[in-house]
Amino acid sequence: MLAEFLGTALLVMAVVGSGIMAQNLTDDVALQLLANAVATGGALFGLITIFGPVSGASFNPAVTLVGYFVDHDSTISSTVSDIVAQFSGAVTGCAIANIMFAHPFLEKATKVRTGGPTWFSEVVATIGLLLIIWGGKRAGANVAALVAAWITGAYWFTSSTSIANPAVGFGRMFSDSFAGIAPKSWPMFAAVEMLGALIGFAIIAVLWPAADVEQ
Repeated sequence: MLAEFLGTALLVMAVVGSGIMAQNLTDDVALQLLANAVATGGALFGLITIFGPVSGASFNPAVTLVGYFVDHDSTISSTVSDIVAQFSGAVTGCAIANIMFAHPFLEKATKVRTGGPTWFSEVVATIGLLLIIWGGKRAGANVAALVAAWITGAYWFTSSTSIANPAVGFGRMFSDSFAGIAPKSWPMFAAVEMLGALIGFAIIAVLWPAADVEQ
């Protein structure tokens, strides 16, 4: 639980903090997105590398739930505990970023993210993330590097900028910045991310049965 809490907190801190820093440095939205993507990818690589051996480094309720059903290596109580840790970590990480940049401890995001193309992008981003994780395990590859690469790229090739994580999206509701997501936008994001998780689970179950996945 501690690893999932700290990992999610530090990830959201990186996402929100880099977004605020980018806004402070330039008005060019493309440069803001580039800075946000690079910082997020770098943070993911480091955090998954160090926390992976401790908790699996999901930092994501969708990944945690799919892992429970695919790998069968955790209990219901530990799964729920990890998800609680992820959501609480996300809010804590956002608060830390806000404090570092002299923003209110917690503030309401005003950036509305909505519409069919955006929601569809989150489905695609979540499916892709899950395939990257379980495909990477099966290939014996460096999953931390693969996830960092996927998210960095998906910032640019999805119209939603690939949040692909209900907990991280929840935490970002408390920052009125480049990385923020308005509270009224989050429920639909979470819903389509879980839809993506369901589709991703179905694909994983066919391509990489649990017995064949390298733990």
